[in-house]
Amino acid sequence: MNPTAKPPAVVLLSGGMDSAVVVAQAQEMGFQVHALSILYGQRHAVELAAASRVATALAVADHKVLELDLRAIGGSALTADIAVPEAPSAGIPVTYVPARNTIFLSLALGHAEVIGATDLFVGVNAVDYSGYPDCRPAFIEAFEHLANVATRAGDEGRKFRIHAPLMNLSKAAIALEGQRLGVDLAQTVSCYQADRQGQACARCDACRLRRQGFLDAGLGDPTRYRPDVVHTSHQEATESQSRKHVPSPPGRRCPQGG
Repeated sequence: MNPTAKPPAVVLLSGGMDSAVVVAQAQEMGFQVHALSILYGQRHAVELAAASRVATALAVADHKVLELDLRAIGGSALTADIAVPEAPSAGIPVTYVPARNTIFLSLALGHAEVIGATDLFVGVNAVDYSGYPDCRPAFIEAFEHLANVATRAGDEGRKFRIHAPLMNLSKAAIALEGQRLGVDLAQTVSCYQADRQGQACARCDACRLRRQGFLDAGLGDPTRYRPDVVHTSHQEATESQSRKHVPSPPGRRCPQGG
């Protein structure tokens, strides 16, 4: 083995902004990125085209797309005939896909064993997120333990590490990290209801979190929205940046959001 070669790492790449930033982070850490995307029957399958654009732009070592149709199981607004909520709701929303990250990380783990990688990266976040249980630190810790007891590589003494570098970052911090790393977030798709051109609805949970993240970061929103969406992100970002430097009058609270 070439001692100067970069160690391989498998990075789950959905095509959204979070996973795109994680690819760049893994590269900055010195890993040779093997990106893995899953076509699982999601209604927003256009995100796979975004994943391909990101993989090309960031010059990953390899980009593999696996097909696993979770519509056979259903149970989610992303894989069944269930409406995607367009307003915040209490509890875990119906966009939760049963065991999705467990399944995805299992596939990434198998891929890692085959290529000799012991590092896996996933863009889960437990700050500005929808409350999915498989995006929390306890899940990542538990899966890392599983990876090291359920594989031949683990049994032979190679230690797997599951990296979730965005876990404790706000969406604004993720947007700024993407900017720092030179990731073109305009190429990514986060919307649960994106049309065939990848244009976002601006109403689903993923859109609201993404839009608010750029707003809070004081950045222009590069998201491509459907023609019927009023796009005022540049004005909103400017107003948000101004609010960060102008104190509220006595007895009043700053408004939350925009």
